[in-house]
Amino acid sequence: MTPQPDAEPAADPAAEPLSPQVLRGALGRFATGVTIISCRDATGQPVGLTANSFASLSLDPPLVLWSLRQASSSLAAFEAAPHFVINVLAETQVDLSRRFASSQTDKFAEGAWADGLGGAPVLAGCAAVFECRVEARHAVGDHVLFIGRVLRLADLAVAPLLFQGGHYRMLGEVL
Repeated sequence: MTPQPDAEPAADPAAEPLSPQVLRGALGRFATGVTIISCRDATGQPVGLTANSFASLSLDPPLVLWSLRQASSSLAAFEAAPHFVINVLAETQVDLSRRFASSQTDKFAEGAWADGLGGAPVLAGCAAVFECRVEARHAVGDHVLFIGRVLRLADLAVAPLLFQGGHYRMLGEVL
């Protein structure tokens, strides 16, 4: 008998339950870039956070994705915003990454910010910037997945900031 394509897979009795800490440790082995994702809330105030859950999704059409914890205090702003910006940080912007990862109130007081499409804040000096219109949002697990259509981008020839194993890293040449 052939299983139905949409049928749930049978539970693997040999599989051990994964704790969030163990999963986070293993996922931390994967080096990622560091971004500040920004938008405007319903009152027009800038909202931003540090994230490394960013990836390309499609070249045609140009789509990117990122995810945000459902428990995040910024979730309502991003769910209501029609546009967001993925600011891919340069290795010289580690202090801004820390600032936007904190609970500091006026995060946008540092950095050179300008309004992008839909008013979403764009940071100068980034390795890359993707200005996006929201294409879709999906609640999945304990996160919301945001898919954006890239409407405009900037690409500078500077080294990106990396994050791996719970630490910031710099890109180095392989010899």
